[in-house]
Amino acid sequence: MEKIETLLVATRFCGVFFFTFNAYGLVGLYLFVRMVDSRLGQWLKLVVSLLLLLKTQGLYVGITYVKSAVAKGAVCLDGSPPAYHWDKGSGTGINSWLIHFEGGGWCNNVTNCLSRKNTHLGSSKLMGQQIAFSGIMNNKRPFNPDFYNWNRVKIRYCDGSSFTGDVQAVNPATNLHFRGARIWLAVIEDLLPKGLKNAENALLSGCSAGGLASILHCDSFRSLLPMGTTVKCLSDAGYFINVRDVSGAPHVQTYFNEIVTLHGSAKNLPLSCTSMLKPSFCFFPQYVAPQVRTPLFILNAAYDSWQIRNILAPGNADPLGVWKSCKLDINNCSPLQLKAMQDFRLRFLIALNKATNSSSGGLYIDSCYAHCQTETQEKWFMADSPMLGKMKIAKAVGDWFYDRSPFHKIDCPYPCNPSCQNSGLAPPDNSEV
Repeated sequence: MEKIETLLVATRFCGVFFFTFNAYGLVGLYLFVRMVDSRLGQWLKLVVSLLLLLKTQGLYVGITYVKSAVAKGAVCLDGSPPAYHWDKGSGTGINSWLIHFEGGGWCNNVTNCLSRKNTHLGSSKLMGQQIAFSGIMNNKRPFNPDFYNWNRVKIRYCDGSSFTGDVQAVNPATNLHFRGARIWLAVIEDLLPKGLKNAENALLSGCSAGGLASILHCDSFRSLLPMGTTVKCLSDAGYFINVRDVSGAPHVQTYFNEIVTLHGSAKNLPLSCTSMLKPSFCFFPQYVAPQVRTPLFILNAAYDSWQIRNILAPGNADPLGVWKSCKLDINNCSPLQLKAMQDFRLRFLIALNKATNSSSGGLYIDSCYAHCQTETQEKWFMADSPMLGKMKIAKAVGDWFYDRSPFHKIDCPYPCNPSCQNSGLAPPDNSEV
C-alpha cells in the first residue's frame, strides 16, 4: 500500500514537473522544485539542476595554440606553446573584447612547479581541446546580458606566476620554463591582428590567480590597445591580502616572496609599486591597486573561501586539523572560528580601503563564503544569484562598464545576506599554499 501511495505521489508530482517545465522553462521549474522538501523532491532537484546546468552552460569553445610564441620563448612550464579559447563577437559586440585570465594558484618552488608541469596548469599538451563558456563568458543574453555577444577570450594558465615570470635560463635537469609575462604578451600579439586592434570596448578580467593578473596587468593592457578604446579591468577573487595566519606566522608573505623570486617576476610587476616597496609586496593587490590608473572593479567575497583555507588557516598553521570542517563549510565553524573570520573580514576591508577611492572604480564585496563568482553561472546571473543592495553581480558589472550607474558597495557581516549560497560545501580549491 505504501509503495502504491508513493507511486501516486510521484506520478502527480511528475505531472506538475513537466507542466512547469513546458509553461515556464527551466528557470521557473528550478524555483518550483527548490520549494520541495520530500525525498522525491531532493531527487528532482538534482535532475533539474543538471538540466539547468546544461541549459546555461553556453557553448563549448575550441582551443587555439600560439605556436609562433615558442620561438620567442613564450612557453608553459614544460616548454609547450601558450593557448587560449576564443568565441568571436557578433552584432553590436563585434568590436568589443573580454579577455579573461584563467586561475589556478601558483608554484613557489621547483618541486611544486615540477608537479604542476604534469597537469593542464603547466602544459598546453594536457589541456582540454574544448571548454565550456559560462557566467561572464556565456553566449546567451538571458544569462550574460552585457557581454554575451562580445569577443570572449579565455587565456589558459600554465606558468604558475599570474603571468609575471620571465627567467631566460632553463635548468636542463628540470626543463622548467618561467615565462608567464611572455605568454601574456604573446597571446595579445596573436589577438591584435584578429580584431583586438580595432576594439572599441575592452575588459580585462580574471578569477583567483587570474584575478590577481587582471590587476597586475591592467595598465599595461590599456597601453597595448588603441587610444580611443574604452578599457577597464575586473578582478574576481583576486584581492589576496597580506595578513598573518591563525598561528601568527606571515605565511602568505613568505609564499608570495618565493613565487616572485623563483619566477623572476620583479621586473614585470608595476613600477609604480616596485619603486617604493620590495617586489614581493607588489604581488599583493593592496599595494598595487591604489596606483592603477585604468578603471578597476574589485569583486570579492569578504569571506573568500580560498583565502580562509590557505591564508588565514593553512594546513601548517593547523596541524591538528581543528579548522578542517569549518573550512569545508562555514556553517560548521565554532564561535571562535567565526570570530577569526570576522576579524579577517575587517583586515580585508582595511586592505581594500586605499584601493577603492577612485570614482571610476567599482566595488562588489559580498558576505558569501565563495571564491570566483564570475565564471559560475549560478553566482553570475541566475534567478537566485547572490545580491548586494538588490543588485546581482552581472548587472553591477555591466552598469559600471557602460557608465549606466556606479556600483560601490560592501555587504554587512556574515550571516546577514540570505541570498548567499552558503548552505553547501564551498567549491574545491585548485591548489593549496
